[in-house]
Amino acid sequence: MTVKIIVGAQWGDEGKGKITDILAEKMDLVVRYQGGNNAGHTVVVGDTTFKLHLIPSGVLYKTCTCVIGNGVVLDPEVLFQELATLRAQGIEVTPDQFKISSIAHVILPFHKLLDSQQESDRCENKIGTTGRGIGPCYADKISRNGVRVGDLVNKDRLAKLIRQRNWNTLLNTELDIDGIIDQYHQLGQRLKPYMIDSSLFINNAIDAGKDIILEGAQGTMLDVDHGTYPYVTSSNPVSGGACIGAGVGPHKINHVIGVAKAYVTRVGEGPFPTELTDATGEMLRQRGAEFGTTTNRPRRCGWLDLVGLRYAVRVNGLTEICLTKLDVLDDCKTIKICYGYRTASGEVLTEFPLDYDEFANCVPLYDELPGWETDISQITEYDQLPETAKSYSKYVSTKVGVPITLISVGSRRNQTIHLLQV
Repeated sequence: MTVKIIVGAQWGDEGKGKITDILAEKMDLVVRYQGGNNAGHTVVVGDTTFKLHLIPSGVLYKTCTCVIGNGVVLDPEVLFQELATLRAQGIEVTPDQFKISSIAHVILPFHKLLDSQQESDRCENKIGTTGRGIGPCYADKISRNGVRVGDLVNKDRLAKLIRQRNWNTLLNTELDIDGIIDQYHQLGQRLKPYMIDSSLFINNAIDAGKDIILEGAQGTMLDVDHGTYPYVTSSNPVSGGACIGAGVGPHKINHVIGVAKAYVTRVGEGPFPTELTDATGEMLRQRGAEFGTTTNRPRRCGWLDLVGLRYAVRVNGLTEICLTKLDVLDDCKTIKICYGYRTASGEVLTEFPLDYDEFANCVPLYDELPGWETDISQITEYDQLPETAKSYSKYVSTKVGVPITLISVGSRRNQTIHLLQV
């Protein structure tokens, strides 16, 4: 029995979908434990690209059961669109293979409208949300005003929950509340075959000796507690969130895998010390295809930040790292890596600062390593990598104190180097 947590070790978009897909081949269960359809995982199989927003990456294997855990906020319309897209790509997802927690919270039309209005009202202080209603849905959950998946099948209860707030007054609009109640009750009937007690299902699988992945969305630096607040998501992508969002005790976790790019990207607003706004940053964006899976927004790009990565190692308890997109650096003659920050007062920091203003004014301090200036995208064995590429990986592993167990050199499954330790 193995229970692994996969977390993003940066600001999300690290390539968790590919890593989950690779590991899921030998897994019995893949569980998504937080977030909503504001995140996206891209998986390339042969000539087909699958873009997943809610359904865990393990869905591409018939031998793997996928679960949306209680910590996720679910937009039923988006879910059924995703199921239809997969069906059109030849992947039929049945209730035998796909399960949904009956106590996961539901994103309603009001949440999406409120999200858009709030982001618009912020003007100069925008967070950079996707407008998918995730934040308002989590806010309703915490304030005990939420609607859960299981509520959708009971029309009287659903109507009571929706009508407990005067949404039209709150949103200054004229929505058809009766129509929305009918619509979501019907969606509930469609969801009913997938609904389960997910915590019981997952723990029974653990007790039966099954191999399980708990898959997060976004990344450590977007965690609502441990991220660069307030420019964060509304849930806990860190490993501790997996136990809550899946209903599993921490003593049952065996491994915590952090996924990190060989550089860093960020979507949305907020400080980003190593951000490159020059030709090098644009090169990383184009070579790395750094455009959001969900929104297609161009991602901000910068050199690898070891201060942030060490922080991710600490708050997640990472046992290993998967280093992705190493091939994007193929053309670099020299590669910079941030090992520390200089504050506005001149102090040098090697630990991540929690004060927002201090972090916003940090200047990165760099080491420079030689690049390899050759195409590594077809290499599948670590020994075949150029010595400078090996040195780069060893430098990262040594500085953060965690072994690198996998290196990705492209988006396809076979563009992967497996190794025990660098």
